[in-house]
Formats: sequence, structure tokens, C-alpha cells
Amino acid sequence: MKMYYSDPADKIVAVTASDSTDLTGCRGLLVGGAGDLAVRMINDTATTVTITGVIAGAILPLRVTRVMAATTATNITALF
Repeated sequence: MKMYYSDPADKIVAVTASDSTDLTGCRGLLVGGAGDLAVRMINDTATTVTITGVIAGAILPLRVTRVMAATTATNITALF
């Protein structure tokens, strides 16, 4: 069966913020604890973008390759 990025997630993985761990195939992030989220996106893997003031419980439909160590948000889960 072919999967599309608009399909619901069928796998979740706890994320440890890291400047070297890739999240290949990630469809989104669930942020459990409020804070800033520093990420690299699938179409620009060289640039880190910081999303400030992410609230607890936010589900962000972002195709990220990495959640960087500078992230202050906690309890992050990747949706695949």
C-alpha cells in the first residue's frame, strides 16, 4: 500500500533533541512541554529555524529532518 504524507501517522517515536540524529520520514511533531523548537526542514537541511513559544500539546505538521539540541521544548514525539 502506498503511503502519503497527508495520511495519518502510523508510528510514533520519542525524540531526543540532537544536532546529529536524523528523523527520516517524519510527518509532524507533538510537543508535550512548552518551549522553543529548533528544527531543520526536509527541503533545507543546512538551515536551523527556531519556532518560539510552542505551547504544550501542539501538533505541528512539519516535515523536519532534525530537532536540534538548542530546543527548549520537552517531551517531543515524532509522527511517522
